[in-house]
Amino acid sequence: MAARSRAVVVDRPGEHRLVSGAAPEPGPGEVLVRVAAAGICMSDREVYDGRRDAAYVRYPVTPGHEWSGTVAAVGAGVDPALVGRKTVAEGFRACGVCERCRYGETSLCTGGYAETGFTEPGAFADHLTVPARLLHPLRDDADLRAAALLEPSAVIAAAVRAGRPRPGERVAVGAGTLGLLAVQLLAASHPAELAVVDPRAARGEQARQFGATAALSPGEAEPARGRFDLVVETAGAPTTAASSCLLARRGGRVVLTGMFTPGAAGIDPVHLSLSQLEVRSVFGAPSSAWSEAVRAFGLGLLDPAPLITHEFPLERFGEAVALVGGGDPEVGKVLLVP
Repeated sequence: MAARSRAVVVDRPGEHRLVSGAAPEPGPGEVLVRVAAAGICMSDREVYDGRRDAAYVRYPVTPGHEWSGTVAAVGAGVDPALVGRKTVAEGFRACGVCERCRYGETSLCTGGYAETGFTEPGAFADHLTVPARLLHPLRDDADLRAAALLEPSAVIAAAVRAGRPRPGERVAVGAGTLGLLAVQLLAASHPAELAVVDPRAARGEQARQFGATAALSPGEAEPARGRFDLVVETAGAPTTAASSCLLARRGGRVVLTGMFTPGAAGIDPVHLSLSQLEVRSVFGAPSSAWSEAVRAFGLGLLDPAPLITHEFPLERFGEAVALVGGGDPEVGKVLLVP
């Protein structure tokens, strides 16, 4: 008898249902993955609320782009030895043949936007199918609960690479989920100072446990403007792009990873030019950043598990998604566990 599978389907903003049927079958070049855990992030909340740019979502959709699982079956042309392997996979369905892909910049693929959980069925389900070429197999002893956070970890790996941290520099970062992941990777570059800026004192304390040397509230950070060699923005709040540029020293570097919405405060072009800042943005992660995040996870340099605060079954998706972005300081990463 074919395996049964459930999936959360968001038909349109604010409306979802749990459907059940036969598990999807992997096509040529694909694998079927049994989902172990899937994280809910603000992008998923935006999909549910209808606030994601229409070019980057396709309803009806099964969300879920942060996930881990085990290969349950393979399609034609895929190595059968993958069956039983713990794995994660890249979300962007890059074409692999355009100029940007050939440069290794798969997150800038010009072949058209397609991403698991936004335009393709995602992991808020018992099973999903993905192209085998996007897999990043994990160690046999990998914690799949923690591995569900390797997608945001890959984004942060891309941001850290873009920021080029050097030993002995002064670095500032936020203390949300992305920020706390960034602290772990940035600490490995041996900065002289690694400060987190966040209004939540508990997040600051957690950041210290991950290697931060200081925890500042936004108000406490104002006297530190112009101090930092590198600022990694991770919140996507209306003012954080502008305030991150103010924290950087003249000639410093700023990397923006947050997903901003229309109406966010702009960066002052006068300050930008006079300060000679280098500003980069990150949207998703290329294959190389995924490899770095998976490798750091396997070596124990990256441990996302302490960031998880809530777990829900698929049936309670409505409760779970309501927690994300709700403002409760006790809410960290929320997982769906099929």
